[in-house]
Amino acid sequence: MRLSELKNAGRQPELPLKIALADAAGPADLQLLSLLRVLPGQRYVGAGIWRGRPVLAKLLVGSKAARHFQRELGGVRLLAAQGLTTPQLLADGLKDGEGGWLLFDFLENAESLGDAWQQVEQLPMLADEQSAVLADALGAVGQMHRKGLWQEDLHLDNLLRQGGRLYLIDGAGIRGETPGQPLSRQKVLENLGVFFAQLPKSLAPFTEELLVYYLLSNGEHALPMEALQKQIDKVRAWRLKDYLDKAGRDCTLFSVQRGPFGLRATRRDEEAAMLRVLEQADALLEQGHLYKTGGTASVGKVEVGTRTLLIKRYNIKGFAHWLKRFWRPSRAWHSWREGHRLAFLGVATPKPLAVLEKRFLGLRSRAYLVTEHLSGPDVIARFAPYVERGDAPEAELAALDHLFAELIRERISHGDFKGHNLFWQDDRWVLIDLDSMRQHGSVESFAPAYARDRARFMRNWPQGSALYQLIDQRLPRDVSSAV
Repeated sequence: MRLSELKNAGRQPELPLKIALADAAGPADLQLLSLLRVLPGQRYVGAGIWRGRPVLAKLLVGSKAARHFQRELGGVRLLAAQGLTTPQLLADGLKDGEGGWLLFDFLENAESLGDAWQQVEQLPMLADEQSAVLADALGAVGQMHRKGLWQEDLHLDNLLRQGGRLYLIDGAGIRGETPGQPLSRQKVLENLGVFFAQLPKSLAPFTEELLVYYLLSNGEHALPMEALQKQIDKVRAWRLKDYLDKAGRDCTLFSVQRGPFGLRATRRDEEAAMLRVLEQADALLEQGHLYKTGGTASVGKVEVGTRTLLIKRYNIKGFAHWLKRFWRPSRAWHSWREGHRLAFLGVATPKPLAVLEKRFLGLRSRAYLVTEHLSGPDVIARFAPYVERGDAPEAELAALDHLFAELIRERISHGDFKGHNLFWQDDRWVLIDLDSMRQHGSVESFAPAYARDRARFMRNWPQGSALYQLIDQRLPRDVSSAV
């Protein structure tokens, strides 16, 4: 295959592939064995064999190939020129009408710090194992900043660890201010904002403590926490918007198809399985265990192979109801987006797997949402033994405190906070039924919505009961200081 033909190969070209390339030593085929990342028609990154040795190949095609090639090559050369550890560039080339390519030494058994973090993420916050991963990352970032460089797309997956050595990768994101001289304080703050914004918010209280690992590698500037936090908040807000935008368009993370007769979105890694579920959603609901049927929604637990899923079908009751619904996004779509919002913010909710809006010439009708199923009890059932005595387990009360603190911090109102919409699963409280959920832009808007949520939640128990009194004392009333 010629390199230019790769741009028409789609997201999943058949492997292995032989691609004709050439360097100063003459032509040679690249045997592409696996793909690690694909941007269809533009970028293909994978492992292969070149002149008898394993390589990491970056193949750039399409109309933007030359620009992407120069950015990648320029970043790689900046890293190498400053003596920073990065995989060796073995060969590169750019040909008009074909595209560009860069072949790197393949790091056998290398692990990204992103993968390392996933292995320790569930440990208590800032456990030794977590500190070790973040210390390595911040140390490498500090070394880069000391040399006058920064990584625009700074995250843990752009740092590889092999045999105790850390490698900086992804040259396309490498930029230089004055290479060889320490980065300015403003650039340091901006880039560290990118780094910390991608860590779980539960680590936010430890930012100053973690910053020490950075300062051990680059103590050129005093870094005021207030200025750093401002950058973190700015990047987090941008990342959330970008992520929600991706949930509505075809990309690496999501498969989205829009047309006059429907809108379908699935997680990319669940696409094949979810297409089968959506095709037979009505039949699965009929065969499954229905929690709710008729009216505006039908909800059921369904078995698909070895998996237990939840399907929620949003019904159209009649013509008058259709007139209210056809012109605006369905409640299924709203729940899809809000589920991803909660997941992004670290608030527990069943993973949204797929959504389908049926349409006729763009006019919406019935819609479906597929999520993971929760097997745990809801808060009413979980706390039923303690209503009169008020001696609910402290761990579960503390988890409730934590959930409300998260919602207040993010200025999120649920809109229907009855007990059947809050489940105990995996030692935490999990929110469901996100049809009316909203993230508010101001405290003035959030405060009355929170008051309604709190009041509805408290109505789950008799006002005179010991449990009511206990929870009422613990849940915040004043949210005027919400961020």
